[in-house]
Amino acid sequence: MDTLELDDLCSHVNSKISIIKKTLQLRNIGQEPSLRNILGKVTYELHLLCELLNKAETEVQRQEAIAKSLKELQVTLERDAKEVSHLCDNIPPHLPKKCPNSNAVPGEEPPVEVKVTAPEPAKKPVKAKHIKEMELITVQEFANVPAYMKNRMTYEQINHLIEEINKAVVGKYKIMHQPLKTLNNIARKQLGRFKEEETQDTKGQFFIVDQDIKEFTQVKVDKRFHGMLSILRHCHRIREQRGKGIVRYVIC
Repeated sequence: MDTLELDDLCSHVNSKISIIKKTLQLRNIGQEPSLRNILGKVTYELHLLCELLNKAETEVQRQEAIAKSLKELQVTLERDAKEVSHLCDNIPPHLPKKCPNSNAVPGEEPPVEVKVTAPEPAKKPVKAKHIKEMELITVQEFANVPAYMKNRMTYEQINHLIEEINKAVVGKYKIMHQPLKTLNNIARKQLGRFKEEETQDTKGQFFIVDQDIKEFTQVKVDKRFHGMLSILRHCHRIREQRGKGIVRYVIC
């Protein structure tokens, strides 16, 4: 045993001896009647102090739990606020708009009535043929899409694709609804392709193919594009119809 270890051992023994001496002194003090009351009071005060410390610890834990709940609530509210802001900025154009208020505004002059004695017969406007467009998906619908389908795709990207597909649908069927004599050479070639792609099962349906996406939009027809189409099929926005070696995306 070297000198350093011996010194450490001596120090440890001396510390133990000192503790024993203090313990014996405290025991002797406790046996003295004059000091017994003081020790009782000290014991009582220590007991009260322990109770206060326990209460303080319980209160700290409660406050920490409240702070955690408030933090989670803040995150939820911020997420909801972003979703509401997005919905306000991306209201689908096909939704009905708010009717103007018929009540007169105070202080505003009533409109002047103009009587027409002999109105000329107006020509009936040519009624535009309806073109069916795909509805945007909701936040709840996107949340219900399985994770393996979403991969890294976002709610905004899916709705952007829907808007691009609608652009292709409108572009295609505007050409189909126009008189042949009003079409240029490019549109006539497109019309010929549109008619070749139709089948008995597509009558009365609105559909597009990959070539329409390439011609009417800037969207790349790649693996990611077809992955996003699987989400649209899951949300019942489109369905596939195959035939003549072509995949048709029918608007639901």
